Amino acid sequence: MKYIDNPQRLAGLLGQLWQGLGITMSLFAYTLLFSLPLGLLLALARMSWHKPVRWPVQFFILVMRGTPLILQVFTVYFVLPMVFGAAFERLTAVVIAFVMNYSAYFAEIYRGGVEAVPVGQREAAHVLGFTRSQAFMHIILPQVVKRIVLPVSNEVITLVKDTALVTAVGLVELYRVARNAANAVGSIEPLFIAGAVYLIINAVVSFLFNRANEHFGYYQG
Repeated sequence: MKYIDNPQRLAGLLGQLWQGLGITMSLFAYTLLFSLPLGLLLALARMSWHKPVRWPVQFFILVMRGTPLILQVFTVYFVLPMVFGAAFERLTAVVIAFVMNYSAYFAEIYRGGVEAVPVGQREAAHVLGFTRSQAFMHIILPQVVKRIVLPVSNEVITLVKDTALVTAVGLVELYRVARNAANAVGSIEPLFIAGAVYLIINAVVSFLFNRANEHFGYYQG
């Protein structure tokens, strides 16, 4: 045991992991901040009756869900600068790739939630004088939120783990710090310690989503 039995070395490792965790949580926060609303817009476009609107969005979602996230990161970081002649900073490129990828997944979750609401409720809202947007915001959306809480939580948990992929473009996040420490001392202990940090984060995420699911329980049915 090179860390567990050495408090001083363990404290140094935890300090390094804390710095790497800053990049991990920044990517996590930026991805959710932009992909959740973008996913809703994509879902609405995906359900549009207008083919010029629906088809490009369908193709975008197909590409984002059908290709590896790491390939998308490479494309944004290496390929787009060659096309547009301007390079992205590493974190910016990774955030763009992650937002595009996760917005596609969230779009399909939103769409499934909307389509699960009985059509009769939309018709009833129309009879009561609600506009289409009012019916969506006040009747459909609350029920959609209830239905998508758990599927979204699964994607968010996956996002926490996917942040480790950014090490491929040189970002020093939580996993990269642990891997460097493991290579430096010839021990896999840092990787397991980093794994415990990921587990704690996901435990918190799971707890919050479970509470949200209970909060929206009155829409069950």
